[in-house]
Amino acid sequence: MESKLGVGGGTVSIEAQRNLDRAEDLCRRKKPGKALPFLLKAMEDGNNLDAFIQAAYLFPLPEALKVLENAEAKGKEGLKRLLGATCFDDGSKEVGKYHSILETCPYMRVLQAQVRLYFEAGMFGKSSDTMIEMLRLCPGDNTSQRTWLGSMLISAGRTAEALSFVKQWTAHNRRQTPTRGGTIFQTPSSDCLSSEHEQALSKRADGSMLHTAALACFKLWGDCPVARQYLRLAARANPVILTKILAKIDKPRSLNHNPRGFNSPEEAQDYLWLTQNLWMDPVVWEWANNDMDAKKALLKSCSNVNCDAVEQNVTQFKRCAACKEAVYCTQECQKSHWKAHKPACKQEKQIKDMVRAYQKGKPIPDGAHMASADFANGISFLNWA
Repeated sequence: MESKLGVGGGTVSIEAQRNLDRAEDLCRRKKPGKALPFLLKAMEDGNNLDAFIQAAYLFPLPEALKVLENAEAKGKEGLKRLLGATCFDDGSKEVGKYHSILETCPYMRVLQAQVRLYFEAGMFGKSSDTMIEMLRLCPGDNTSQRTWLGSMLISAGRTAEALSFVKQWTAHNRRQTPTRGGTIFQTPSSDCLSSEHEQALSKRADGSMLHTAALACFKLWGDCPVARQYLRLAARANPVILTKILAKIDKPRSLNHNPRGFNSPEEAQDYLWLTQNLWMDPVVWEWANNDMDAKKALLKSCSNVNCDAVEQNVTQFKRCAACKEAVYCTQECQKSHWKAHKPACKQEKQIKDMVRAYQKGKPIPDGAHMASADFANGISFLNWA
C-alpha cells in the first residue's frame, strides 16, 4: 500500500526516503557503518520514522530505545498536526481505526519496534504496556500483537492478565473483535472449557495463544484440569512448539521473517524465541513432559505407508532433509519410500525456493505465482507476482 501511495501516505519527502533506501540497502549488504550517514540525513525529516527505527537497530541498548522514544514523540506530534489534536483520545474518530489510516502506519511501526527492544532489554512491563496501547489504537490487531502480549504479560508477572487476554480472543462463539483488543482485563476462572468450546478451539485456534493459556493456568493453579485441557489443545494446534520444548532444543536465536501459514513452523519459532525460557523452568517442563495425552499429539508415524512404526519419544524419527515434512523411522524406510515421496518433496522444495526468491527480491521461478493484498484510506491494492 505505501509503495503505491508513499510512506505514511506521502508524508515523507522524496529525498528523505531516498536516503533511507540507500541506508537499508547498505544494511542488507552488512555495511552498517556506511549506512549511518544516510540514516542521519533521512532522520532530518521528522516524518521519516522508519529511519529512526532502522537507526535504533544499529545502536546498542539503551541508546536504541532512546532513539525509538524520540521517534514516538515525533510521530505523535506529527499525527496530531495531521489528523487533529484528539486523534489519540478515546472516543475520537481515529482511535480503534488506526489500521485503516495510512498515515498512522509509520507510528505503529515505531511502537512495534519498541515492543521488541523493550523485550530484549528485559523491560517486560514496558513491552506489555506498549502492546496494550497498540491494541487500544487498533483493536483488530493487524500487526499481530495478540500472539505476543500473553507471553509478555507472564514474563512481567501479570499472569492473570495474560490468561484474561487469551480467553477474550478465544471466547466461544466470538463474533467480533474483543473490546480494546482484549485488554480490559478480568479475573479469569479456573473452570474447564465446555466440550463444545473445546471442539471449536480444536478446529481453528492459534497455537501460540493456547500454549500461553496452558502456561498461565499452570502458573496460577498448578496441575489442574483446565491447564491440561489447554495443553492438549495447544499440542494439537501447533505441535512444533511443544515438540521443541520437550526435546530441549535450543531456543531460536532470532525471529523468523519468512511468510507463514496459520499455526506454522514459522509461527512456532517466533513463539519460542519469545517464550521458551518460561517453559524451560524445571517445574513447568516436568509438568508438560508428564502429560501423556498432550504428548500423544506430538508422536509421529513413519511416512512410509508400508511401515506402521510410531515414535516412542518426541523427535525420535528423522525428517526428510529436503522438504522437512516427511519423517522416517530408519534410512531403509526412507530409501524404499523415495519414489512415492519424490513428487511431493519436489513440490514442497519449489514452494520454499519461491518464497526465498520473493523475499530477496529475485525473480520467482517460472510457473510460480504469489499474491498479496493491502488496504487503507478506503483503497485496496492487489499485488500479483
